[in-house]
Amino acid sequence: MTANEQLASVGKNIQEKATLIWNVANTLFGAFKPHEYGLVILPMVVIKRFHDCLLPTHQAVLDTYKKVEHLAVKEGFLRTAAGYQFYNTSPFTFETLRADPENINDNFRAYLNGFSDNVQDILSRMNFSAQIDRMVEAGLLYQVIVDFCSDKADMGPEKISAVDMGYIFENLVQRFSESYNEEAGAHFTSRDIIYLMCDLLVTGDQNAFNGDGITKTVYDMTMGTSQMLTCMEERLKQLAADADVTCFGQELNPFTFGIAKADMLIRGGDPDNMQFGDTLDDDKFDGYQFDYCISNPPFGIDWKREAAAVEAEHKKGAAGRFSPGLPSKSDGQMLFLLNGLSKLKPEGRMAIIQNGSSLFTGDAGSGQSEIRRYLIESDWLDAIVQLPNDSFYNTGIATYIWIITKDKPSEHIGKVQLIDASKCYESRRKSIGNKRVDITEVCRDLIVKAYGEYRDNTYEQDLESGSKIVCKSRVLDSVALGYNKIAVESPLLDEDGNKVLKKGKPVADPKKRDTENVPLDEDIDAYFAREVLPYNPDAWIDKSKTKVGYEIPFTRTFYEYKEIEPADQIAQRIEEHEHALMQKLHDLFGKDGE
Repeated sequence: MTANEQLASVGKNIQEKATLIWNVANTLFGAFKPHEYGLVILPMVVIKRFHDCLLPTHQAVLDTYKKVEHLAVKEGFLRTAAGYQFYNTSPFTFETLRADPENINDNFRAYLNGFSDNVQDILSRMNFSAQIDRMVEAGLLYQVIVDFCSDKADMGPEKISAVDMGYIFENLVQRFSESYNEEAGAHFTSRDIIYLMCDLLVTGDQNAFNGDGITKTVYDMTMGTSQMLTCMEERLKQLAADADVTCFGQELNPFTFGIAKADMLIRGGDPDNMQFGDTLDDDKFDGYQFDYCISNPPFGIDWKREAAAVEAEHKKGAAGRFSPGLPSKSDGQMLFLLNGLSKLKPEGRMAIIQNGSSLFTGDAGSGQSEIRRYLIESDWLDAIVQLPNDSFYNTGIATYIWIITKDKPSEHIGKVQLIDASKCYESRRKSIGNKRVDITEVCRDLIVKAYGEYRDNTYEQDLESGSKIVCKSRVLDSVALGYNKIAVESPLLDEDGNKVLKKGKPVADPKKRDTENVPLDEDIDAYFAREVLPYNPDAWIDKSKTKVGYEIPFTRTFYEYKEIEPADQIAQRIEEHEHALMQKLHDLFGKDGE
Protein backbone atom coordinates (compact mmCIF):
# COMPACT_ATOMS: atom_id res chain seq x y z
CA MET A 1 0.00 0.00 0.00
CA THR A 2 1.40 3.41 -0.98
CA ALA A 3 1.59 6.31 1.43
CA ASN A 4 -1.31 8.02 -0.31
CA GLU A 5 -3.41 4.85 -0.08
CA GLN A 6 -2.58 4.63 3.62
CA LEU A 7 -3.68 8.22 4.10
CA ALA A 8 -6.90 7.45 2.24
CA SER A 9 -7.53 4.49 4.53
CA VAL A 10 -7.28 6.83 7.50
CA GLY A 11 -9.94 8.99 5.92
CA LYS A 12 -12.29 6.09 5.25
CA ASN A 13 -12.05 2.59 6.75
CA ILE A 14 -10.06 3.48 9.84
CA GLN A 15 -12.10 6.56 10.59
CA GLU A 16 -15.26 4.48 10.29
CA LYS A 17 -13.91 1.94 12.79
CA ALA A 18 -12.92 4.73 15.17
CA THR A 19 -16.41 6.23 14.85
CA LEU A 20 -18.01 2.91 15.77
CA ILE A 21 -15.82 2.65 18.85
CA TRP A 22 -16.44 6.27 19.79
CA ASN A 23 -20.18 5.72 19.57
CA VAL A 24 -19.88 3.61 22.71
CA ALA A 25 -19.76 7.02 24.37
CA ASN A 26 -23.54 7.19 23.90
CA THR A 27 -23.75 4.73 26.79
CA LEU A 28 -21.82 7.16 28.99
CA PHE A 29 -24.11 10.11 28.39
CA GLY A 30 -25.29 11.65 31.63
CA ALA A 31 -22.88 9.92 34.00
CA PHE A 32 -19.85 11.40 32.22
CA LYS A 33 -19.42 14.81 30.68
CA PRO A 34 -18.52 14.83 26.97
CA HIS A 35 -14.94 15.88 27.65
CA GLU A 36 -14.60 12.84 29.98
CA TYR A 37 -15.65 10.19 27.45
CA GLY A 38 -12.07 9.51 26.45
CA LEU A 39 -11.21 8.56 30.03
CA VAL A 40 -13.30 5.43 29.46
CA ILE A 41 -13.10 4.90 25.70
CA LEU A 42 -9.31 4.99 25.30
CA PRO A 43 -8.50 2.48 28.09
CA MET A 44 -11.33 0.20 26.91
CA VAL A 45 -9.95 0.22 23.37
CA VAL A 46 -6.52 -0.75 24.72
CA ILE A 47 -8.04 -3.53 26.86
CA LYS A 48 -10.19 -4.88 24.02
CA ARG A 49 -7.26 -4.82 21.62
CA PHE A 50 -5.21 -6.85 24.11
CA HIS A 51 -8.15 -9.20 24.67
CA ASP A 52 -8.71 -9.87 20.97
CA CYS A 53 -5.00 -10.40 20.31
CA LEU A 54 -4.75 -12.92 23.16
CA LEU A 55 -8.03 -14.72 22.47
CA PRO A 56 -6.59 -17.42 20.11
CA THR A 57 -4.00 -18.47 22.71
CA HIS A 58 -6.19 -17.92 25.77
CA GLN A 59 -6.57 -21.60 26.64
CA ALA A 60 -2.89 -22.29 26.07
CA VAL A 61 -1.99 -19.55 28.55
CA LEU A 62 -4.41 -20.98 31.14
CA ASP A 63 -2.95 -24.46 30.69
CA THR A 64 0.59 -23.14 31.01
CA TYR A 65 -0.29 -21.10 34.08
CA LYS A 66 -1.51 -24.23 35.89
CA LYS A 67 1.86 -25.83 35.26
CA VAL A 68 4.10 -22.89 36.26
CA GLU A 69 2.11 -20.85 38.82
CA HIS A 70 4.23 -22.30 41.67
CA LEU A 71 7.49 -21.18 40.00
CA ALA A 72 9.27 -17.98 41.02
CA VAL A 73 10.09 -17.21 37.39
CA LYS A 74 7.17 -17.86 35.06
CA GLU A 75 7.02 -14.75 32.82
CA GLY A 76 8.89 -16.36 29.93
CA PHE A 77 6.65 -19.44 29.82
CA LEU A 78 3.47 -17.35 29.83
CA ARG A 79 4.72 -14.94 27.14
CA THR A 80 5.69 -17.86 24.94
CA ALA A 81 2.26 -19.42 25.36
CA ALA A 82 0.54 -16.11 24.60
CA GLY A 83 2.67 -15.34 21.57
CA TYR A 84 3.13 -11.74 22.80
CA GLN A 85 5.18 -9.79 25.33
CA PHE A 86 2.05 -9.68 27.51
CA TYR A 87 -0.55 -12.20 28.70
CA ASN A 88 -3.67 -12.65 30.85
CA THR A 89 -4.08 -15.56 33.28
CA SER A 90 -7.74 -14.80 34.09
CA PRO A 91 -10.29 -17.40 32.90
CA PHE A 92 -12.64 -14.59 31.85
CA THR A 93 -13.18 -13.30 28.32
CA PHE A 94 -15.49 -10.52 27.17
CA GLU A 95 -18.08 -13.15 26.23
CA THR A 96 -18.03 -14.80 29.67
CA LEU A 97 -18.16 -11.37 31.29
CA ARG A 98 -21.25 -10.56 29.27
CA ALA A 99 -22.86 -13.83 30.36
CA ASP A 100 -22.87 -12.83 34.04
CA PRO A 101 -24.32 -9.31 34.42
CA GLU A 102 -24.94 -9.72 38.15
CA ASN A 103 -21.23 -10.04 38.94
CA ILE A 104 -19.84 -7.75 36.27
CA ASN A 105 -17.89 -5.54 38.68
CA ASP A 106 -16.00 -8.32 40.48
CA ASN A 107 -15.50 -10.36 37.33
CA PHE A 108 -14.21 -7.46 35.25
CA ARG A 109 -11.74 -6.44 37.95
CA ALA A 110 -10.59 -10.07 38.22
CA TYR A 111 -10.10 -10.10 34.45
CA LEU A 112 -7.98 -6.94 34.55
CA ASN A 113 -5.93 -8.28 37.46
CA GLY A 114 -5.02 -11.27 35.31
CA PHE A 115 -2.97 -9.13 32.92
CA SER A 116 0.81 -9.11 33.07
CA ASP A 117 2.55 -6.27 34.91
CA ASN A 118 3.33 -4.31 31.76
CA VAL A 119 -0.37 -4.02 30.96
CA GLN A 120 -1.18 -3.23 34.58
CA ASP A 121 1.25 -0.29 34.31
CA ILE A 122 -0.60 1.06 31.27
CA LEU A 123 -4.00 0.91 32.99
CA SER A 124 -2.56 2.46 36.13
CA ARG A 125 -1.17 5.41 34.13
CA MET A 126 -4.63 5.91 32.68
CA ASN A 127 -6.19 5.82 36.17
CA PHE A 128 -8.79 3.41 34.82
CA SER A 129 -9.79 2.01 38.21
CA ALA A 130 -11.40 5.33 39.09
CA GLN A 131 -13.45 5.24 35.88
CA ILE A 132 -14.63 1.70 36.67
CA ASP A 133 -15.89 2.96 40.03
CA ARG A 134 -17.85 5.70 38.26
CA MET A 135 -19.35 3.29 35.73
CA VAL A 136 -20.35 0.87 38.50
CA GLU A 137 -21.95 3.67 40.52
CA ALA A 138 -23.95 4.79 37.46
CA GLY A 139 -24.86 1.21 36.49
CA LEU A 140 -23.07 1.49 33.13
CA LEU A 141 -20.22 -1.01 33.32
CA TYR A 142 -22.17 -3.98 31.99
CA GLN A 143 -23.50 -2.07 28.98
CA VAL A 144 -20.03 -0.79 28.10
CA ILE A 145 -18.74 -4.38 28.15
CA VAL A 146 -21.66 -5.44 25.93
CA ASP A 147 -20.93 -2.60 23.49
CA PHE A 148 -17.34 -3.78 23.13
CA CYS A 149 -18.52 -7.33 22.49
CA SER A 150 -20.14 -6.36 19.19
CA ASP A 151 -18.71 -7.66 15.92
CA LYS A 152 -18.05 -4.08 14.86
CA ALA A 153 -15.72 -3.68 17.85
CA ASP A 154 -13.62 -6.73 16.92
CA MET A 155 -10.00 -5.59 17.17
CA GLY A 156 -8.24 -8.87 16.51
CA PRO A 157 -4.98 -8.67 14.50
CA GLU A 158 -6.57 -10.52 11.59
CA LYS A 159 -9.15 -7.72 11.34
CA ILE A 160 -6.97 -4.72 12.18
CA SER A 161 -3.22 -4.63 11.58
CA ALA A 162 -0.86 -3.03 14.09
CA VAL A 163 -0.40 -0.10 11.71
CA ASP A 164 -4.14 0.42 11.31
CA MET A 165 -4.57 0.16 15.08
CA GLY A 166 -2.14 3.04 15.35
CA TYR A 167 -4.37 5.04 13.01
CA ILE A 168 -7.41 4.27 15.18
CA PHE A 169 -5.58 5.32 18.33
CA GLU A 170 -4.60 8.59 16.65
CA ASN A 171 -8.17 9.25 15.57
CA LEU A 172 -9.58 8.58 19.02
CA VAL A 173 -6.94 10.67 20.77
CA GLN A 174 -7.72 13.55 18.42
CA ARG A 175 -11.45 13.29 19.18
CA PHE A 176 -10.77 13.13 22.90
CA SER A 177 -8.47 16.15 22.66
CA GLU A 178 -11.06 18.16 20.76
CA SER A 179 -13.82 17.31 23.23
CA TYR A 180 -11.54 18.32 26.08
CA ASN A 181 -10.51 21.51 24.28
CA GLU A 182 -6.90 20.34 24.26
CA GLU A 183 -4.30 20.89 21.60
CA ALA A 184 -4.60 17.78 19.44
CA GLY A 185 -1.19 18.45 17.93
CA ALA A 186 0.36 18.03 21.36
CA HIS A 187 -0.35 14.31 20.97
CA PHE A 188 0.49 13.41 17.40
CA THR A 189 1.63 14.64 14.03
CA SER A 190 -0.22 13.91 10.81
CA ARG A 191 1.13 11.08 8.73
CA ASP A 192 2.02 13.12 5.65
CA ILE A 193 4.52 15.15 7.68
CA ILE A 194 5.91 12.03 9.36
CA TYR A 195 6.44 10.35 5.98
CA LEU A 196 8.35 13.42 4.79
CA MET A 197 10.53 13.43 7.90
CA CYS A 198 11.28 9.72 7.49
CA ASP A 199 12.23 10.08 3.84
CA LEU A 200 14.46 13.09 4.55
CA LEU A 201 16.25 11.11 7.26
CA VAL A 202 16.83 8.07 5.09
CA THR A 203 17.57 9.91 1.83
CA GLY A 204 20.43 11.89 3.29
CA ASP A 205 21.91 8.98 5.25
CA GLN A 206 25.06 7.81 3.53
CA ASN A 207 25.33 5.00 6.12
CA ALA A 208 21.71 3.86 5.84
CA PHE A 209 22.14 0.39 4.40
CA ASN A 210 25.85 -0.34 4.34
CA GLY A 211 26.90 -3.92 5.03
CA ASP A 212 24.95 -7.02 5.92
CA GLY A 213 22.61 -7.48 8.84
CA ILE A 214 21.24 -3.95 9.01
CA THR A 215 20.45 -2.86 12.57
CA LYS A 216 19.00 0.58 13.36
CA THR A 217 17.74 2.29 16.49
CA VAL A 218 15.15 5.09 16.44
CA TYR A 219 14.30 7.49 19.27
CA ASP A 220 11.44 9.94 19.83
CA MET A 221 11.78 12.12 22.93
CA THR A 222 8.14 13.31 22.79
CA MET A 223 6.57 10.25 21.24
CA GLY A 224 2.85 10.84 21.82
CA THR A 225 1.15 7.68 20.56
CA SER A 226 4.51 6.57 19.04
CA GLN A 227 3.36 6.83 15.44
CA MET A 228 6.56 8.61 14.35
CA LEU A 229 8.49 5.58 15.56
CA THR A 230 6.07 3.22 13.84
CA CYS A 231 6.34 5.09 10.53
CA MET A 232 10.14 5.16 10.70
CA GLU A 233 10.22 1.43 11.32
CA GLU A 234 7.86 0.87 8.39
CA ARG A 235 9.98 3.03 6.09
CA LEU A 236 13.24 1.29 6.95
CA LYS A 237 11.70 -2.13 6.45
CA GLN A 238 10.26 -1.06 3.10
CA LEU A 239 13.81 -0.30 2.00
CA ALA A 240 15.29 -3.44 3.56
CA ALA A 241 12.78 -6.11 4.56
CA ASP A 242 15.22 -7.85 6.90
CA ALA A 243 16.27 -4.67 8.69
CA ASP A 244 16.34 -5.00 12.49
CA VAL A 245 14.74 -1.79 13.79
CA THR A 246 14.43 -1.10 17.52
CA CYS A 247 12.33 1.85 18.71
CA PHE A 248 12.69 3.88 21.91
CA GLY A 249 10.49 6.69 23.17
CA GLN A 250 9.53 8.85 26.12
CA GLU A 251 6.19 10.55 26.77
CA LEU A 252 4.75 12.74 29.52
CA ASN A 253 1.01 12.40 28.85
CA PRO A 254 -0.24 9.25 30.64
CA PHE A 255 -2.95 8.45 28.10
CA THR A 256 -0.78 8.71 25.03
CA PHE A 257 2.02 6.92 26.85
CA GLY A 258 -0.38 4.07 27.56
CA ILE A 259 -1.32 3.85 23.90
CA ALA A 260 2.34 3.94 22.82
CA LYS A 261 3.26 1.16 25.21
CA ALA A 262 0.22 -0.87 24.17
CA ASP A 263 1.21 -0.43 20.52
CA MET A 264 4.73 -1.62 21.29
CA LEU A 265 3.43 -4.67 23.13
CA ILE A 266 1.13 -5.63 20.28
CA ARG A 267 3.89 -5.20 17.70
CA GLY A 268 6.10 -7.59 19.63
CA GLY A 269 8.66 -5.02 20.75
CA ASP A 270 10.17 -4.49 24.17
CA PRO A 271 7.74 -2.41 26.28
CA ASP A 272 10.64 -1.25 28.46
CA ASN A 273 11.76 0.83 25.47
CA MET A 274 8.69 3.02 26.06
CA GLN A 275 9.33 5.22 29.10
CA PHE A 276 7.05 7.58 31.01
CA GLY A 277 8.26 10.95 32.24
CA ASP A 278 9.33 14.48 31.38
CA THR A 279 12.27 14.30 28.98
CA LEU A 280 13.69 17.64 30.12
CA ASP A 281 14.03 16.91 33.83
CA ASP A 282 13.72 13.11 33.95
CA ASP A 283 15.71 11.69 31.04
CA LYS A 284 14.99 7.96 30.90
CA PHE A 285 17.67 7.32 28.26
CA ASP A 286 20.72 8.86 29.88
CA GLY A 287 23.82 7.48 28.19
CA TYR A 288 21.95 6.01 25.21
CA GLN A 289 22.83 6.87 21.63
CA PHE A 290 20.69 6.18 18.56
CA ASP A 291 20.98 6.05 14.78
CA TYR A 292 17.94 8.24 14.26
CA CYS A 293 16.00 10.77 16.27
CA ILE A 294 12.60 11.88 14.97
CA SER A 295 10.41 14.20 17.01
CA ASN A 296 7.82 16.97 17.12
CA PRO A 297 8.34 18.58 20.54
CA PRO A 298 5.93 21.19 21.91
CA PHE A 299 6.77 24.78 21.05
CA GLY A 300 5.66 27.93 22.79
CA ILE A 301 5.55 25.99 26.08
CA ASP A 302 7.56 27.31 29.02
CA TRP A 303 10.05 25.18 30.95
CA LYS A 304 9.76 26.90 34.33
CA ARG A 305 8.65 23.66 35.99
CA GLU A 306 11.80 21.90 34.82
CA ALA A 307 14.09 24.90 35.36
CA ALA A 308 15.99 23.61 38.42
CA ALA A 309 16.92 20.31 36.77
CA VAL A 310 17.70 21.88 33.39
CA GLU A 311 19.90 24.60 34.87
CA ALA A 312 21.75 22.05 37.00
CA GLU A 313 22.48 19.96 33.93
CA HIS A 314 23.58 23.05 32.01
CA LYS A 315 26.21 23.67 34.69
CA LYS A 316 27.69 20.21 34.04
CA GLY A 317 29.11 21.56 30.79
CA ALA A 318 29.96 18.96 28.18
CA ALA A 319 28.82 16.20 30.56
CA GLY A 320 25.23 17.47 30.35
CA ARG A 321 22.70 17.74 27.54
CA PHE A 322 22.29 21.52 27.66
CA SER A 323 25.86 22.84 27.77
CA PRO A 324 25.73 25.15 24.68
CA GLY A 325 23.09 27.46 26.16
CA LEU A 326 19.59 27.79 27.58
CA PRO A 327 16.74 29.38 25.62
CA SER A 328 14.20 31.76 27.07
CA LYS A 329 12.07 30.13 29.77
CA SER A 330 8.98 30.99 27.73
CA ASP A 331 9.79 28.43 25.03
CA GLY A 332 11.62 25.15 25.60
CA GLN A 333 11.61 23.70 22.09
CA MET A 334 15.36 24.23 21.59
CA LEU A 335 16.05 22.24 24.77
CA PHE A 336 14.50 19.24 23.03
CA LEU A 337 16.72 19.92 20.05
CA LEU A 338 19.79 19.76 22.33
CA ASN A 339 18.48 16.62 24.01
CA GLY A 340 18.06 14.89 20.66
CA LEU A 341 21.50 16.00 19.56
CA SER A 342 23.06 14.49 22.68
CA LYS A 343 21.41 11.16 21.84
CA LEU A 344 22.86 10.78 18.33
CA LYS A 345 25.59 8.32 17.47
CA PRO A 346 28.68 9.76 15.74
CA GLU A 347 26.97 9.00 12.41
CA GLY A 348 23.43 9.68 13.71
CA ARG A 349 20.74 11.85 12.11
CA MET A 350 17.79 13.80 13.51
CA ALA A 351 14.62 15.28 12.01
CA ILE A 352 12.92 17.62 14.46
CA ILE A 353 10.10 20.13 14.02
CA GLN A 354 10.53 23.69 15.28
CA ASN A 355 8.56 26.88 14.80
CA GLY A 356 10.02 30.07 13.36
CA SER A 357 11.41 31.43 16.61
CA SER A 358 14.25 28.90 16.63
CA LEU A 359 15.56 30.48 13.42
CA PHE A 360 16.22 33.94 14.76
CA THR A 361 14.97 34.62 18.29
CA GLY A 362 17.69 35.71 20.69
CA ASP A 363 20.41 38.31 20.25
CA ALA A 364 24.12 37.53 19.92
CA GLY A 365 25.30 35.80 23.08
CA SER A 366 21.81 34.69 24.10
CA GLY A 367 20.99 31.06 24.79
CA GLN A 368 19.11 30.60 21.51
CA SER A 369 21.92 32.14 19.46
CA GLU A 370 24.53 30.06 21.27
CA ILE A 371 22.58 26.87 20.49
CA ARG A 372 22.49 27.82 16.79
CA ARG A 373 26.20 28.65 16.99
CA TYR A 374 26.98 25.26 18.52
CA LEU A 375 25.07 23.43 15.79
CA ILE A 376 26.51 25.42 12.91
CA GLU A 377 30.13 25.69 14.04
CA SER A 378 30.11 21.95 14.77
CA ASP A 379 28.84 21.56 11.17
CA TRP A 380 25.89 19.39 12.22
CA LEU A 381 23.05 21.48 10.76
CA ASP A 382 22.46 20.01 7.31
CA ALA A 383 19.15 21.47 6.12
CA ILE A 384 15.96 23.22 7.20
CA VAL A 385 12.67 22.69 5.36
CA GLN A 386 9.81 25.18 5.68
CA LEU A 387 6.49 23.34 5.66
CA PRO A 388 3.26 24.78 4.23
CA ASN A 389 1.11 26.74 6.66
CA ASP A 390 -1.98 24.88 7.91
CA SER A 391 -0.16 21.53 7.87
CA PHE A 392 -0.92 20.70 11.51
CA TYR A 393 -4.15 19.95 13.35
CA ASN A 394 -3.59 22.54 16.05
CA THR A 395 -1.78 25.45 14.42
CA GLY A 396 -1.65 27.32 11.14
CA ILE A 397 1.71 29.03 11.73
CA ALA A 398 4.93 28.47 9.81
CA THR A 399 6.80 25.35 10.93
CA TYR A 400 10.14 23.87 9.92
CA ILE A 401 11.88 20.49 9.85
CA TRP A 402 15.51 20.75 10.95
CA ILE A 403 17.75 17.99 9.58
CA ILE A 404 20.77 17.48 11.80
CA THR A 405 23.53 14.99 11.10
CA LYS A 406 26.71 14.13 12.95
CA ASP A 407 28.30 12.77 9.76
CA LYS A 408 27.78 15.12 6.80
CA PRO A 409 28.61 13.95 3.28
CA SER A 410 31.78 15.63 2.03
CA GLU A 411 29.85 17.81 -0.43
CA HIS A 412 27.72 19.20 2.43
CA ILE A 413 30.58 20.17 4.72
CA GLY A 414 30.61 23.84 5.62
CA LYS A 415 27.17 24.40 4.13
CA VAL A 416 23.51 24.60 5.19
CA GLN A 417 20.60 24.06 2.80
CA LEU A 418 17.36 25.99 3.16
CA ILE A 419 14.29 24.56 1.41
CA ASP A 420 11.13 26.62 1.01
CA ALA A 421 8.36 24.04 0.60
CA SER A 422 5.62 26.42 1.75
CA LYS A 423 4.00 26.17 -1.72
CA CYS A 424 4.42 22.41 -2.04
CA TYR A 425 1.07 21.01 -0.98
CA GLU A 426 -2.37 19.93 -2.13
CA SER A 427 -5.45 21.43 -0.49
CA ARG A 428 -7.72 19.13 1.49
CA ARG A 429 -11.35 18.90 0.49
CA LYS A 430 -12.25 18.89 4.17
CA SER A 431 -10.09 20.42 6.87
CA ILE A 432 -9.32 18.66 10.16
CA GLY A 433 -8.93 21.35 12.80
CA ASN A 434 -6.34 23.76 11.45
CA LYS A 435 -5.05 21.22 8.95
CA ARG A 436 -6.17 22.37 5.51
CA VAL A 437 -3.36 21.00 3.33
CA ASP A 438 -1.57 17.68 2.76
CA ILE A 439 1.99 16.99 1.70
CA THR A 440 1.00 14.26 -0.73
CA GLU A 441 3.37 11.75 -2.28
CA VAL A 442 4.10 13.92 -5.31
CA CYS A 443 4.85 16.87 -3.00
CA ARG A 444 7.03 14.76 -0.78
CA ASP A 445 9.00 13.41 -3.72
CA LEU A 446 9.71 16.94 -4.95
CA ILE A 447 10.96 18.07 -1.53
CA VAL A 448 13.12 14.97 -1.12
CA LYS A 449 14.54 15.52 -4.61
CA ALA A 450 15.51 19.08 -3.69
CA TYR A 451 17.23 17.84 -0.55
CA GLY A 452 18.96 15.02 -2.37
CA GLU A 453 20.43 17.33 -5.03
CA TYR A 454 21.58 19.88 -2.42
CA ARG A 455 21.96 22.83 -4.77
CA ASP A 456 20.41 26.19 -5.62
CA ASN A 457 17.36 25.48 -7.72
CA THR A 458 13.62 25.98 -8.07
CA TYR A 459 11.58 22.81 -8.57
CA GLU A 460 8.10 22.97 -10.08
CA GLN A 461 5.56 20.33 -11.03
CA ASP A 462 2.08 20.52 -12.49
CA LEU A 463 -0.62 18.47 -10.79
CA GLU A 464 -3.55 16.65 -12.36
CA SER A 465 -5.85 19.11 -10.63
CA GLY A 466 -4.35 21.92 -12.72
CA SER A 467 -2.50 23.54 -9.86
CA LYS A 468 1.27 23.73 -9.52
CA ILE A 469 3.57 22.86 -6.63
CA VAL A 470 6.81 24.75 -6.10
CA CYS A 471 9.86 23.95 -3.97
CA LYS A 472 12.87 26.29 -3.74
CA SER A 473 16.33 25.35 -2.55
CA ARG A 474 19.23 27.58 -1.56
CA VAL A 475 22.59 26.35 -0.23
CA LEU A 476 24.47 28.80 1.99
CA ASP A 477 27.98 28.76 3.41
CA SER A 478 27.69 28.10 7.14
CA VAL A 479 29.84 31.12 7.94
CA ALA A 480 27.26 33.34 6.20
CA LEU A 481 24.81 32.58 9.02
CA GLY A 482 27.03 34.17 11.65
CA TYR A 483 27.84 37.76 12.55
CA ASN A 484 29.90 39.82 14.96
CA LYS A 485 27.78 42.23 16.95
CA ILE A 486 30.01 45.24 17.62
CA ALA A 487 29.43 48.12 20.02
CA VAL A 488 29.95 51.52 18.34
CA GLU A 489 30.88 54.27 20.79
CA SER A 490 30.74 58.06 20.33
CA PRO A 491 32.54 60.65 22.49
CA LEU A 492 30.87 62.40 25.41
CA LEU A 493 30.81 66.25 25.02
CA ASP A 494 30.50 68.75 27.92
CA GLU A 495 28.77 71.87 27.77
CA ASP A 496 31.31 73.74 25.58
CA GLY A 497 31.07 71.09 22.86
CA ASN A 498 34.54 69.62 23.35
CA LYS A 499 35.24 65.94 23.93
CA VAL A 500 35.45 64.75 27.51
CA LEU A 501 38.82 63.06 28.01
CA LYS A 502 40.06 60.60 30.63
CA LYS A 503 43.78 59.77 30.67
CA GLY A 504 43.99 61.35 27.26
CA LYS A 505 41.27 59.18 25.73
CA PRO A 506 37.70 60.23 24.91
CA VAL A 507 34.96 59.09 27.28
CA ALA A 508 32.06 57.19 25.65
CA ASP A 509 28.61 58.71 25.78
CA PRO A 510 26.28 55.80 26.75
CA LYS A 511 23.31 57.63 25.25
CA LYS A 512 24.94 57.54 21.83
CA ARG A 513 26.05 53.90 21.97
CA ASP A 514 24.97 51.91 18.92
CA THR A 515 25.51 48.40 17.59
CA GLU A 516 26.24 46.94 14.17
CA ASN A 517 26.00 43.35 12.97
CA VAL A 518 29.04 42.59 10.85
CA PRO A 519 28.95 39.43 8.71
CA LEU A 520 31.27 36.83 10.19
CA ASP A 521 33.15 36.42 6.92
CA GLU A 522 33.90 40.16 6.70
CA ASP A 523 36.75 42.09 8.34
CA ILE A 524 35.33 44.15 11.20
CA ASP A 525 37.68 47.13 10.72
CA ALA A 526 37.03 47.28 6.99
CA TYR A 527 33.27 47.19 7.59
CA PHE A 528 33.56 49.90 10.24
CA ALA A 529 35.59 52.16 7.97
CA ARG A 530 33.08 51.75 5.15
CA GLU A 531 29.74 51.75 6.95
CA VAL A 532 30.25 53.86 10.10
CA LEU A 533 33.16 56.33 9.94
CA PRO A 534 31.85 58.30 6.92
CA TYR A 535 28.78 59.20 9.02
CA ASN A 536 30.43 59.39 12.46
CA PRO A 537 34.14 60.23 12.12
CA ASP A 538 34.76 60.30 15.88
CA ALA A 539 33.27 56.84 16.54
CA TRP A 540 35.25 53.80 17.65
CA ILE A 541 34.63 50.12 18.41
CA ASP A 542 34.67 48.85 21.99
CA LYS A 543 36.07 45.44 21.11
CA SER A 544 35.53 44.12 24.65
CA LYS A 545 31.80 44.14 23.92
CA THR A 546 31.96 42.22 20.60
CA LYS A 547 29.75 39.10 20.56
CA VAL A 548 29.27 36.38 17.98
CA GLY A 549 25.69 35.59 16.94
CA TYR A 550 23.96 33.22 14.52
CA GLU A 551 20.54 33.34 12.89
CA ILE A 552 18.88 31.59 9.95
CA PRO A 553 17.71 34.29 7.47
CA PHE A 554 14.97 32.18 5.93
CA THR A 555 12.68 34.99 4.79
CA ARG A 556 15.53 37.12 3.49
CA THR A 557 17.05 34.21 1.58
CA PHE A 558 13.89 33.58 -0.41
CA TYR A 559 12.79 37.20 -0.75
CA GLU A 560 12.10 38.16 -4.36
CA TYR A 561 12.05 41.84 -5.23
CA LYS A 562 9.01 42.86 -7.21
CA GLU A 563 9.62 45.94 -9.29
CA ILE A 564 7.27 48.79 -8.44
CA GLU A 565 4.95 49.91 -11.21
CA PRO A 566 6.25 53.12 -12.88
CA ALA A 567 4.65 56.35 -11.62
CA ASP A 568 3.31 57.36 -15.05
CA GLN A 569 1.46 54.03 -15.37
CA ILE A 570 -0.03 54.44 -11.88
CA ALA A 571 -1.14 58.00 -12.78
CA GLN A 572 -2.70 56.74 -16.00
CA ARG A 573 -4.65 54.03 -14.14
CA ILE A 574 -5.92 56.61 -11.64
CA GLU A 575 -6.99 58.91 -14.44
CA GLU A 576 -8.80 56.09 -16.23
CA HIS A 577 -10.53 55.11 -12.97
CA GLU A 578 -11.62 58.69 -12.35
CA HIS A 579 -12.93 58.99 -15.90
CA ALA A 580 -14.94 55.77 -15.53
CA LEU A 581 -16.33 56.96 -12.20
CA MET A 582 -17.38 60.32 -13.64
CA GLN A 583 -19.05 58.54 -16.54
CA LYS A 584 -21.09 56.43 -14.11
CA LEU A 585 -22.12 59.54 -12.19
CA HIS A 586 -23.09 61.22 -15.46
CA ASP A 587 -25.20 58.21 -16.47
CA LEU A 588 -26.84 58.19 -13.05
CA PHE A 589 -27.73 61.88 -12.72
CA GLY A 590 -27.88 62.97 -16.35
CA LYS A 591 -26.45 66.13 -17.98
CA ASP A 592 -26.12 69.26 -15.86
CA GLY A 593 -27.53 67.37 -12.88
CA GLU A 594 -30.95 67.00 -14.56
